[in-house]
Amino acid sequence: MLTRFSLAKIGLIVGGILSVVGLIAYISGNATANLAGFFYGIPLFLGGLAFKIAELKPAPILKPTPEAVKQLREKEATPTQNQVRKDVTRYRYGQDIHLDVALARLGLCNKKEALPELTGIYEEDRHGHYALALEFNSPLVSVEKWQGQQEKIQSFFGPGITAEVEDLGEDRVRLALISAPEAAPASEDSVA
Repeated sequence: MLTRFSLAKIGLIVGGILSVVGLIAYISGNATANLAGFFYGIPLFLGGLAFKIAELKPAPILKPTPEAVKQLREKEATPTQNQVRKDVTRYRYGQDIHLDVALARLGLCNKKEALPELTGIYEEDRHGHYALALEFNSPLVSVEKWQGQQEKIQSFFGPGITAEVEDLGEDRVRLALISAPEAAPASEDSVA
């Protein structure tokens, strides 16, 4: 999957190599390699630099996922849980922090600099159901505000989700998105 690799590194490495080849070709008088090296190398290198400036690294996975939890994920995870997990564990470009739009819509900030920052994720079995745990550094948004928005968080992340907010101390908050199959609306297949 291309999103698991840094486009910035790819651009910098390939662009750098082509630019060096173009420079060597220029010095040795090889016009064709010179033109190709500079024509492709410099724009790729500059593109890599631009991506590097706008790059947001994947959120760290805090605990390895046990095989039993992976099986539970396959059985119970909602599309929203899977999308959140995939989005925060890949390189992103043009964002300052992971889930910035979602956090702003949930009312967990007043200003962009006040957004809680995702510090890591992990998957676990919680109450016999699949859970995606997101840990945030939240110095400017109190745990009480997170807890006050718990119902809104639950509805925002969609049907079939129960949200639990936990205070980890030292301005850290854990948000667990727990699959709740009994809370999900019945599918068309089950209605006969």
